Formats: sequence, C-alpha cells, structure tokens
Amino acid sequence: MGKKGFVRNNVNQFAVLYRFLDLLIIQVCLLLSAQLYGIPLTMHYYLIGLIACVAFLFSAEMLWLYRSWRAGSMKEILFVASMSHLLMISVVVGWMFISKTSDDFSRVVITLWFSLSWITSCVWRATFRYFLFRIRKNGFNTRSVAIIGANDTARELAKEICNTPEIGYNVLGVYDDRAPERLTIPDGLELQGKINELYDDVNSGKVDMVFISLPMTANRRIEQILRVLGDTPAQVHLVPNFFVYNLLHSRICNVGELQTVSVFDSPMKGAMNFLKRVEDIILASAILAVIAVPMLFIAAAVKLTSRGPVIFKQNRYGMDGKKIKVWKFRTMTVTEDGDEVKQATKNDSRLTPIGGFLRRTSLDELPQFINVLQGTMSVVGPRPHAVAHNEMYRKKVEYYMLRHRIKPGITGWAQVNGWRGETDTIDKMQMRIQYDLEYIKNWSLWLDFKIVIFTFFKGFVGNNAY
Repeated sequence: MGKKGFVRNNVNQFAVLYRFLDLLIIQVCLLLSAQLYGIPLTMHYYLIGLIACVAFLFSAEMLWLYRSWRAGSMKEILFVASMSHLLMISVVVGWMFISKTSDDFSRVVITLWFSLSWITSCVWRATFRYFLFRIRKNGFNTRSVAIIGANDTARELAKEICNTPEIGYNVLGVYDDRAPERLTIPDGLELQGKINELYDDVNSGKVDMVFISLPMTANRRIEQILRVLGDTPAQVHLVPNFFVYNLLHSRICNVGELQTVSVFDSPMKGAMNFLKRVEDIILASAILAVIAVPMLFIAAAVKLTSRGPVIFKQNRYGMDGKKIKVWKFRTMTVTEDGDEVKQATKNDSRLTPIGGFLRRTSLDELPQFINVLQGTMSVVGPRPHAVAHNEMYRKKVEYYMLRHRIKPGITGWAQVNGWRGETDTIDKMQMRIQYDLEYIKNWSLWLDFKIVIFTFFKGFVGNNAY
C-alpha cells in the first residue's frame, strides 16, 4: 500500500518518450559528427557519450524539463532544454579538463556534436508541441470537462481553460445543487443540472474529467461526491477555493505522511537556488569586469563634487526579511538611515551636483553588483526598500512582505515595466508590489534573462527617478 494521502506532481504523459529521444539524439549526433569529419569512434568517444547522457538526464530532471508543458510557453521550453544542454556541455568539458584527455578528441567533432544535439533537441520539441497544439485546437486529443460548483473559483477555472485551447480541455458545463439565484455561472457556459445528473453523464462516457470547485467549508459534501465519483472512470481534480487568492509559489509538501499545501513560499528551493546563485555570480562578475573603470570615474566625481563618503551603505530588508547593507554611490549631501527616510523628489535640495544624474540613470546602483557577489542580493529581483519605508508600507499594502520570499535585485520586473523611482502614492507602491509578486510567482531563468535584456533598453531611466 502506498503512503496515505500521497499526491503525485503533474508529469508529462510523453516523458518516457522524451527521455528516450533525448538520449538517442545525443548518441546519434555524436556518431554523425564523427562520420562527417571522417574519424573513427574510439573508447574515449563512447565514454564521453555516456557521460553526456547521464549529465543531460541529471540536468533535465533538475530543471523539470520533463514536466507537463501544456500551459508553458514555447520560449520557456526551449530555454530549459537549452540550459540542460549547456549544463551537459559543462560537465563533458569539465571531465575532459580534469582527466587531461582533451587532446584525445577532435575539437571540430566535439563542437559539431554539441551544436547538432542542441539544435535537434530544440527542433523536435518545437515540432511535436506544434503538432499537439494544432490537433487539440481542431478538436482532437481533447478531454471533456465538467465543473462541480458554480462560483468564482469555477469562473476563474473556466476562463483559464478557454484562454488556453491548446491544452485540449472542452468544458461541457457546470453542475450545482443550489438554487439558481445563488449561482455564479461562468460566461459562455450553461448549468447542466444537479450533481446527481453528472454521475450519469460520467458513466455514459460524456464526461472524461471532473473539477470540484466547492469551498473548503463544504468538506463533507466533497467527501460524498468523491465517494460516488470513485466508482466511475472519470479523472477527478480538486480546485480549493483558496486558489483564487494571492498564492505565492504554492506547492504540495509533506510532513511525514501528512500532506500540506504551501500558500506563501519561495521558488528558491534546492537546485533552483543553486542555479540562481550561479546565474548571479556569472552575471555580476562579467558586468563588474566591464564597469570597473567607469565606477572609478564615478567614485572620483562623487568625491570631488561633495563632502562625504563615496559609498553609502543603507540598511534594507533582504530575503526572509533579514537586514542587509546595500551599497550605492552617495547621491545626497545627507546619509539618512533612521526610522524616517524621505524619498528623493524632483529638484530635491539634498541631491549633490551629480546626484540627480546618477539616480536618473541608475548609475548610483552599480556598487550593488558587489552585494550580489557577497550573496545578499541578486542581479534580478524585487528592488530593496529602506527599512523605514518597509515598516510604513507593510501596514498599508496587502501582501507587501511577500516580496521578501526572494533576494532583492538590482533590476526587476517592476522596474522594466516602468514602476521605478519615487512612490509618492499608495497606488504606485501597490503596482510595484503587484509586479514584484508576479515575478516571484512566475520565476524562471528565462524570465531573468528577459528582464536583463529589457533593462538595457528601458530599465536604466524613468520619469519617476529623481
């Protein structure tokens, strides 16, 4: 008997096929590369082929490449597949270096092998995904869906299904026992009848999947429904009504044999935390190598144009609400870091002669790449606020402190969407928090990559940065 209450994570039904094809592609591309260049395969090549397969499977599992991508974007799939190949390449090249066997291999063959396997893996994934989407949009490979409970949760569920026809779900309608005046029927759907009528539709083969969207307070009614549906061939899914609220990276967790649902959690767990840290070290090191000389000129300008330290270290909240010291080039004649910190405003009298320019162009934040190497900040994440501002806004903006479920960043989703600089109204801060939480909910290496690119085009300057 399995664990009581065990819930499996959603997996791709083609995952076994995907794994087999990925390993086959790696081996075939190695053979093809050697054939094209006209060299025989020795035991050394067979060995690195085996190492590559193991490394790719490990990387793919770590990055969840084989999870269900029904609702994922094509760009994200290809990005994760590419990252898996990049990690595989790193392992193979690392092994060649450590074993001192790089001279035993043709650099042309190895380069061609890496390129062919990566391109082939991405092409066949894109082709197969396009094929599945097309047949589902045309009514093939679909599943008929019924929703129990005419409420706001059902409305949100129906909207998501309608907005993503490629997942292949066809909602037949809603079933509910309550009086019509108490129901919230989703747009475009009809009330099919009472819940007892659903049982007949399931047994007749009219319904393949059932989503139960009743509130958690109706646990006895849900238990009764599950007992009856347990004697039918339908797949049954529970959609607790708390999913209509502001969940943050929710996931199934285990406490012994008891399962829980995390409501407010961080995406930085295990391998994801490691990958985020590797990303930060690589980006921060590369950027610091480029900006080191400009930073020296900025430091000299700060020192020559006003009295005081070049670097201003201000207390701010980091991950999990712990205080950190954030480095900035000093842009004001004062170094406020107490219980009350006034935000910079237009034509602020406290600004140094070059302070306004540094703040508008975000050049004052360049020393924060040192914070990234220290591990207190990330290149991408919610911007850290002064402690005084945190204490003020956490009482006025819902879910404000959830932004600390991840390390603060030099740039972020809110900043590239125009929400940077002064927040002189609660509405502005609410919008910034909305984008911060959206970033945490949807975090991925691909999203970080997009934000870094967007920052170069529109993240350095803004109308509200003074």
